[in-house]
Amino acid sequence: MIEEKGPGWRLSRDSERDRFSVLIEGENWAFELTEHEGSQLAYLATSLSKQHHQMQEELMAEESISLEMERDPWWGCLDGDRESWSLQLVLSGEFESSRGLEVSWPAPAAQQVVIAMRKMWDSVY
Repeated sequence: MIEEKGPGWRLSRDSERDRFSVLIEGENWAFELTEHEGSQLAYLATSLSKQHHQMQEELMAEESISLEMERDPWWGCLDGDRESWSLQLVLSGEFESSRGLEVSWPAPAAQQVVIAMRKMWDSVY
């Protein structure tokens, strides 16, 4: 089992579990995900973070940015400015299961959880 946590977030991945091997947690909420849902979530979140990083130098200090991206079964939105951002994610219930959910992390927890996702799924992509 791999677990990472910080103020306002926790992420764990247990490959020994059959169906729901990934746990994501925020302030006062937690959900279990399948391996596929977890890896797609990590890919989407890190892609948004990379986009922000690439645009960071072009933004003025007082300028805000909103980036949206979709990667089935997830939709994500990064909102923030040059230095910090929050992250909102929606799992569509149309694919692997009939479940759907919406999660979010404020800054700086959003940046920390994305770094943890990147490390956790580094071997996947």
